[in-house]
Amino acid sequence: MTTTKQLLQLPESKTLEFKRDLSSPRNVLKTLVGFANSAGGRIIVGVNDDKQLVGVDDPLLEEERICGLIADSISPRLVPNVELMSYDGYTLLALEVFPSGMRPHYLTKLGLEKGVYVRLGSSNRQAGKDLVAELQRSAAGLVFDELPIPELSKEDLDLVAIQEQLGKRQQLNDEALITLKLLRKEQNRLVPTQGGILLFGKNREGYFPDAWIQCGRFRGVDKVHIFDQAEIHEHLPNAVTEIELFLKKHAFKSAKFGAMQREDVWSIPLVILREAIVNALVHSDYSQRGSPIRIAFFDDRIDIESPGLLLSGMTIEDMKSGVSRIRNPVIARVFRELGLIEQWGSGVKRIFSEAVTLGLPEPTITEIATGLRLRIWLHEPILLELDQGAQSRAQSRAQSEVQAKAILQCLIKEPLSANELVGALQLQSKTGAFKRTIKDLLDGDYVEYTLPDKPTSRLQKYRITTKGYELFEAE
Repeated sequence: MTTTKQLLQLPESKTLEFKRDLSSPRNVLKTLVGFANSAGGRIIVGVNDDKQLVGVDDPLLEEERICGLIADSISPRLVPNVELMSYDGYTLLALEVFPSGMRPHYLTKLGLEKGVYVRLGSSNRQAGKDLVAELQRSAAGLVFDELPIPELSKEDLDLVAIQEQLGKRQQLNDEALITLKLLRKEQNRLVPTQGGILLFGKNREGYFPDAWIQCGRFRGVDKVHIFDQAEIHEHLPNAVTEIELFLKKHAFKSAKFGAMQREDVWSIPLVILREAIVNALVHSDYSQRGSPIRIAFFDDRIDIESPGLLLSGMTIEDMKSGVSRIRNPVIARVFRELGLIEQWGSGVKRIFSEAVTLGLPEPTITEIATGLRLRIWLHEPILLELDQGAQSRAQSRAQSEVQAKAILQCLIKEPLSANELVGALQLQSKTGAFKRTIKDLLDGDYVEYTLPDKPTSRLQKYRITTKGYELFEAE
């Protein structure tokens, strides 16, 4: 169980927010609605923006006031746990809500159309019509890709492609299609499910305009200069191979000899990337409009962005620990039948485990405006053709950025000395590049000394600042 001291040392997140006071109750109400519609969470009142304790002047009065506001301002009725906490001579007010089975909750004055909020990282996001519908479906126990499309028929599925995928393992007949939930009975006739059309629909994008994949190779480490791009409109199982071919097109392989055998080693972590691609195809929210799946290949990393926020009750920490909830069970079932998924719920955990095995920086998962971004770092930057001087500078800059992110990641857990950082980064010594990166982080106010008046003290350590937290969360 998290103690008050440990809680106050945590950064704001999807499930935690600090407030100085209740002078702006509207923001508190939006956060409580966001918590209830997402993964739950706690608001701690009596802590300012610098994480300094200020306490609550009249905690009993404030408790009564906020409970009244919640009752009058949020629909359906939301009843949080309210607790007074004493720490270091201050009294704090804690409001805790859990993922709600009555979602979507909304601000009563704004109504269901404009008053629904969800948590996006450490902030609140107003939910659009598509997201409100998804919240309603999940609360009712309905699964999007299992729902029928009554106006279509079996002939709207590409039966030839389905048989080619299944091969001789399964005889393609109505019973098999129903078992795979590509078809279901609706008013005494067989109609395709939304998952069936997403997987093998002859006119998939007529019903799901954003169910395609956009791939891009960018020069450098941002999206300013695009070098190559491709749009993939294949059936979803075939899309896995097409995406891999695009990534291989911009990578290279070298020969490695061992045990008297030659092995080709790619400059990109294909095992991790394949797992990440499958995960995106299976877990994307195809009910959302406005954004396809995006694969962005930069010099130092590959980003895989999939539409759809985390399912209610889920956090990024849950994903990393192996907790899994299948958003699209029809797509997942077919992918497993085809051998694209080995074991339920193990994909993300395997990605992180494989990164450790390969000696790569830890992948990052971030909730962004359109959904989720999974960032896979490369072992070494892969640079497009540049003049030798520009290539050297770009490689140095990319390596410095990777090391800066690794340092921030280490400091999120606890303050560390220079020698402790060297050990955590598995460096042999305090290299010139390491010293320059530390100086850049200090100059940019991303990290700070724990003993600012004694910069050369042997007890000196570095700690991450609020600006550093924001940079790390943004990345």
